[in-house]
Amino acid sequence: MPIDETRTFLPVNIAVLTVSDTRDLASDRSGDTLAARIEAAGHRLADRAICRDDAEMIELHLRRWIADQQVDCVITTGGTGITGRDVTPEAFSRVLEKEITGFGELFRMLSYQKIGPSTIQSRAIGGVSGGTYLFALPGSTGAVKDGWDDILVHQFDSRFRPCNLVELMPRLLEHLKAA
Repeated sequence: MPIDETRTFLPVNIAVLTVSDTRDLASDRSGDTLAARIEAAGHRLADRAICRDDAEMIELHLRRWIADQQVDCVITTGGTGITGRDVTPEAFSRVLEKEITGFGELFRMLSYQKIGPSTIQSRAIGGVSGGTYLFALPGSTGAVKDGWDDILVHQFDSRFRPCNLVELMPRLLEHLKAA
């Protein structure tokens, strides 16, 4: 992917939420993988938490971080499947102002190349709320690596061309200025 070395790298403050009924910080491999990749790319891990597969609890975490001026992006891992306990996309739908439909589409396209038609079970989603980017990844370490390494690491690099999400950050709240 084209990186313009003449541009300045701008670190992004990213919070990580693991959604799971069975994980804790000691056993959260996907959260560890994501946090390590965020920091290795030069970004700041703004916060990290684990919460149950409960739409209200997920929504509370999202709203708290959306309101926090020190958080530019929230990435969740887990709860994007189709079982009865998978409710992360439902929690996202409660807070999103705009969906970034291309994220889920691209994630599933890339995932299809690795796991085939099983990718239809993924409800990975992205969007924006309150000037904060929100992305929901499946809970496997492979899915976290795919979502970060193949999509998000590039979009959160301010030097990535022809465009990236970082350069849009100052304009995410324009609709509030017009009101």
